[in-house]
Amino acid sequence: MTTPSTSVGDAAAALSGNLQLPPLRTLDDFILGSARFQLPNLKDFEKWGNRVVKNLLYYQTNYFLLFITIYVLMIFFNPSKIITGLLVQALIIGVIWQFFSGKSKKNFIASRLTGGNANAAEQNAQQKWYILAGALLGGYLLLHLLSAVLLTIFTVLLPISLTFIHASLRLRNIKNKLTNSIESLLPPRPWAPCWMP
Repeated sequence: MTTPSTSVGDAAAALSGNLQLPPLRTLDDFILGSARFQLPNLKDFEKWGNRVVKNLLYYQTNYFLLFITIYVLMIFFNPSKIITGLLVQALIIGVIWQFFSGKSKKNFIASRLTGGNANAAEQNAQQKWYILAGALLGGYLLLHLLSAVLLTIFTVLLPISLTFIHASLRLRNIKNKLTNSIESLLPPRPWAPCWMP
């Protein structure tokens, strides 16, 4: 078995030297005046997928800004619900993680195979009660704070769905096609703001 010649740190350093932020496209190009929208041909998934990928690459900075804007607005208008929803989701994920973790399964199986070591059996019983209490608490909080959990999920899914809808409906213009072709042929240049030539 061979070991890789570069470490993860070396790979990250090499990648960070080549990463650059694409320019922010104008609002006129993104959604207003010169933007053209059309329903994709739903029977031709390859062409539709190509349109989505090209638009995601061309407008990625705009989509990132859209995601951040929507998320900040939702947190601004409902801070307590968003934070509460995130905490409830974290608790539920923690309980599920603990329940399905390999460590608890190994202890449970080992105690059953060895005829029930008293210390291991007591530890498993105590751990089961903790998991049961966490599951009951998580379930109660989920039902009691369902609106907060749903708002948190909506806050994440809204920008994702808007991005996919825009990328699906936005027709590529000549500038978009030319920019994608040129960027694929030229070596990467350092990031510059969109107002600089």
